[in-house]
Amino acid sequence: MAPVFTPGNLYHPLGMRTLYEEAGNFDGLCRLADAWHARVIADEVVSHAFSHGFHPEHTKRLAAYWAEALGGPKDYSTNYGDQTFVVRIHSGNGPHEEMDRRAIACFDQALLDVGLCQDERVSQALHNYFVWATTYSMSGYDQSASDVPEGLVIPLWSWDGLVERSGPVGA
Repeated sequence: MAPVFTPGNLYHPLGMRTLYEEAGNFDGLCRLADAWHARVIADEVVSHAFSHGFHPEHTKRLAAYWAEALGGPKDYSTNYGDQTFVVRIHSGNGPHEEMDRRAIACFDQALLDVGLCQDERVSQALHNYFVWATTYSMSGYDQSASDVPEGLVIPLWSWDGLVERSGPVGA
């Protein structure tokens, strides 16, 4: 079972900051999103996901999503959409394990590109988040986007993994 959300458990027990802060806040996540996006566009398998085009502010939106998921401001859900919106974008494309594996490899290389591998605890926590988000959160509805339920909240990830939110949706 995931830990129950309290403001204190977004912080590492050894006094470290949130993953959002350790990743360089929004600017750091923008650099990571840019590096990841460049790598996936260059990958012959993963680039297929972008072959029909993408929003001109894709990396900025991706960084805002990651920021919210990693303990930063809720700018993504305030300005763009909820988890239902995000999961629907990634749904209905059938299973794609090879694409997921390669997207994760691109993420790991992007961590190196932007210098987020200097602290192994940070890089491991970010890697674990991306693996979970790619293989679980975004892959649960491979048959149809219409299967995605309404009202999903962007999952929160801490140093210890997925955080179970308590209280009302959006709290």
